[in-house]
Amino acid sequence: MASQPPAGPLAGRLQDIGRRIGAREAPHLEALKEAGEQAERLRGAIVLGVEGFHTGAREAGAPHLHVEVGKTRLDDKHARAVQFELRRGRHQAIVTVKSRGEVTLVGPFRSGKTEGPCRSFPYDAEEELH
Repeated sequence: MASQPPAGPLAGRLQDIGRRIGAREAPHLEALKEAGEQAERLRGAIVLGVEGFHTGAREAGAPHLHVEVGKTRLDDKHARAVQFELRRGRHQAIVTVKSRGEVTLVGPFRSGKTEGPCRSFPYDAEEELH
């Protein structure tokens, strides 16, 4: 039987804050789900592109040039967005899909450095994104 932490004034206050923030964010849930679906579609296209890069690099004799495509997850900076990363060593790029209908490409940049240039596109700018 797992013991539960004692309920106290802090737990009650934080529960109240959670309810207020949750009530504010709840209307955005469907748009966030749509952003997640958009991110998965875009991630799928990027995975195919990266596989082509890997094939070309391997054929050229440089199989060590491997780019990882991360999983889609909630965004680090925005409560109403999802993201995934592309990474090779210290170099990375971030694709952020916001629930307001916008995709932002960040980088590439080196980890530990200021994020690189950003460029945003509406969801329907698929051709320009690719």
